[in-house]
Amino acid sequence: MSLTPSTMLALGTPAPDFQLPDVVTHKMISLETFGDKTALVVMFICQHCPFVKHIQEELANIGRDYHDRSVGIVAISSNSVETHPQDAPEHLKAMALTLGFSFPYCYDETQQVATAYTAACTPDFFVFDRSRRLVYRGQLDDSRPGNHQPVTGKDLRSAIDAVLAGDSIPEDQKPSIGCNIKWKPGHEPAYYGAW
Repeated sequence: MSLTPSTMLALGTPAPDFQLPDVVTHKMISLETFGDKTALVVMFICQHCPFVKHIQEELANIGRDYHDRSVGIVAISSNSVETHPQDAPEHLKAMALTLGFSFPYCYDETQQVATAYTAACTPDFFVFDRSRRLVYRGQLDDSRPGNHQPVTGKDLRSAIDAVLAGDSIPEDQKPSIGCNIKWKPGHEPAYYGAW
């Protein structure tokens, strides 16, 4: 299992728009879905990755903890189902229902949304402010499978809380790390393998 870090997209980058179906409700989700929210969290995850499995309960907790606050959250899986059928929409739906996700979980079949966000790994997190400018891209927290650090979500939670409070976020951010996104042959973006 090779480890892939986040690309650390430039802070201040506008959130790329998207139109993706929620695997649970089948409703189309876009930036406009979260138009009234102060903060927006876009996370790239999947069903099979051990790095995602390690933190999936905390992802559900974050969804519940911020559900009644002005935070939009969307999870996206962009993995090729040709090579990883366990990441097909029906399995993503089962994951969302089992964990009780309170946010949309979308499937990016064309992988164009992952490329637009320069998503590289699962998990990969992006936090945008009210003007939908990137203010945080990095790790959930210091925990990794096998390193015995507690899963707290402290880095991501701190970024969300800062946006809600109107505070600035330190630019010294640690990249997320995990399994690489499983690109369809010929769909690998220019940044793939650049680390």
